[in-house]
Amino acid sequence: MAVGTRELSGEKAQRIVDAMRASVGLRGTAGSTFDHVAREAGVSRGLLHYYFGTKERLLVEVVRRDCELRMQLLDTAFQQSTSADELVQAMVHSLEDLVENEPGFVSMIFELFTSSRHNEELAGEMAELVRCTRTDLGERLAAKRDQGLVVLAADPDAVAGMLFALADGLALRMLSEPHHDHGPTIQASVLAIGHLVSAP
Repeated sequence: MAVGTRELSGEKAQRIVDAMRASVGLRGTAGSTFDHVAREAGVSRGLLHYYFGTKERLLVEVVRRDCELRMQLLDTAFQQSTSADELVQAMVHSLEDLVENEPGFVSMIFELFTSSRHNEELAGEMAELVRCTRTDLGERLAAKRDQGLVVLAADPDAVAGMLFALADGLALRMLSEPHHDHGPTIQASVLAIGHLVSAP
């Protein structure tokens, strides 16, 4: 649960988060109000304020849960990978799937980042979320290195940070130019990743 929020029962929390996620996909972040979310979650508007305080905190919780799900899917792909190439392809596929099927989620992350530049509390929550996902990926990469599957060009945490930075930039480019053929750019990115995560 986001910093500063009160504990919700699992069922209510999931309903509220799911309702906000659906609303963002339909109306965008700016158009998703507590009124919409409360009505679609079947709870009172006051309950959202009581538990989450602000729309931004609720959006952070949506992003956090989506990130957890994405990392679980990536972990499954990592476990099934038997070579450095398969590991890199798993990460590329994860990015392509995210941009193609969840563009609203990507936009939400960028919007929250922009909002966090003017909101100290939100900035702290976003920083913690970024730290957790980077650390999570870094630990997975370290495990694959320790298994002898890959060689990392730098500390696992640093490699994970660079991979996320590359993914963020690619996602922004892909969403900004939806009709452009990004295939060659992605292939160039694979070459770059290959210098960070390579075969033994």
